[in-house]
Amino acid sequence: IGRLVIGQNGILSTPAVSCIIRKIKAAGGIILTASHSPGGPGGEFGVKFEVANGGPAPDIVSDKIYQISKTLEEYAICPDLRVDLSRLGRQEFDLENKFKPFRVEIVDSVDIYLNLLRSIFDFNAIRNLLTGPNQIKIRIDAMNGVMGPYVRRILCDELGAPANSAINCIPLEDFGGQPPDPNLTYATALLEAMRGGEYGFGAAFDADGDRYMILGQNGFFVNASDSLAIIAANLSCIPYFCQMGVRGFGRSMPTSTALDKVAKVMKIPVYETPTGWRYFSSLMDSGRCSLCGEESFGTGSDHLREKDGLWAVLVWLSILAARKQSVEEIVRDHWAKFGRHYYCRFDYEALEPRTAYFIMRDLEALITDKSFSHQQFAVGNNIYSVERTDSFEYIDPVDGTVTKRQGLRIIFSDASRLIFRMSASSHVKATLRIYAESYEKDPSQHNKEPQAVLSPLIAIALKISQIHERTGRKGPTVIT
Repeated sequence: IGRLVIGQNGILSTPAVSCIIRKIKAAGGIILTASHSPGGPGGEFGVKFEVANGGPAPDIVSDKIYQISKTLEEYAICPDLRVDLSRLGRQEFDLENKFKPFRVEIVDSVDIYLNLLRSIFDFNAIRNLLTGPNQIKIRIDAMNGVMGPYVRRILCDELGAPANSAINCIPLEDFGGQPPDPNLTYATALLEAMRGGEYGFGAAFDADGDRYMILGQNGFFVNASDSLAIIAANLSCIPYFCQMGVRGFGRSMPTSTALDKVAKVMKIPVYETPTGWRYFSSLMDSGRCSLCGEESFGTGSDHLREKDGLWAVLVWLSILAARKQSVEEIVRDHWAKFGRHYYCRFDYEALEPRTAYFIMRDLEALITDKSFSHQQFAVGNNIYSVERTDSFEYIDPVDGTVTKRQGLRIIFSDASRLIFRMSASSHVKATLRIYAESYEKDPSQHNKEPQAVLSPLIAIALKISQIHERTGRKGPTVIT
């Protein structure tokens, strides 16, 4: 390596890293991030490696890195090398290696990424929404992650939102003591502010800027699956898609099928992938996919090879500007046209990996047994008939790679779904996730609480998995 490019003060969002890799044609990028977990000792701290397309390393690259790591016998350090991360420009060093000199370039954290966004959106339309006679008041929570400089520079300085629209914009090593996860469990300061009715649009970002949450006036919550589907249905509001066209949609398997309803009307193919952005990168590189997303509040398009929280927020502001409706009105109009997908995710975190493994093993044996097919479950006044079950596997349409054991699915005859998936958040503890989805076409049934609608499905999930009995838990750690 002869040249490093680093964001000023060591700060770059994950989308900005992807953007810079693609802009300067770098060999790859290294992101040191706590992602959505607490930073520091006792928390999760990770290293992401991005490949030359600006996307997450595919499994074949990660596996090769791991194999090489087992053969390393020594490494060299240069303790006297001091880089001033605050000073923009190029700094050169003699490391007595084949690269003479070794160059470190400190770049503005926002500039290159902002220029890309300018080419995608109608900034004048968004600026008018935020500053014009019918302006909307917004509230943006950077959750003390890296997004502070981006929010202030782009939403406030560039697009005219008042400076006090942005909160928690100082990046802190411990994120202010609160997990920087943009959901209703942790973004409580934003939720309370939105419930007051003063603001018409609210958004929160995670620690490294690739995930987001949208709230409307009075705290109206837009779940990530609905957000993805609504963005897909309104791509004509974005100049980039008017120019480039829309070739396909992608969603991770646990993400609700709301996107599929939109795709069917638009006559656009949908790719259902395992969880992990690297699967979308392959589809986008091959020209198959223009928009993709995951239920964990990650959404993006082929402008980059990473999910992009600020891009998604600017899409929403563009839709608001074009349709001249509130967030809630846009969502309810979408439900009226396509139906509502009631959806919830239940996380059982910090489980013993062995316990979680055996729960999933036994559950797979149960649901894939022939006797489980066409079984009926009666819960209260609801009867659910099993239509099919499987252990999800994915065949990449680009290179034919097969990825197996990506989650257990139970699909019922009314299109309801239950999904069980292991998320190995660390080598020490495991997370088991249960996803429940129920589709409702009738607009008169669109005003119910998701957990009330989904409670019969959750009862079935708990009964067949025995997760409470086998873990000693009384309920999930987090509900989103």
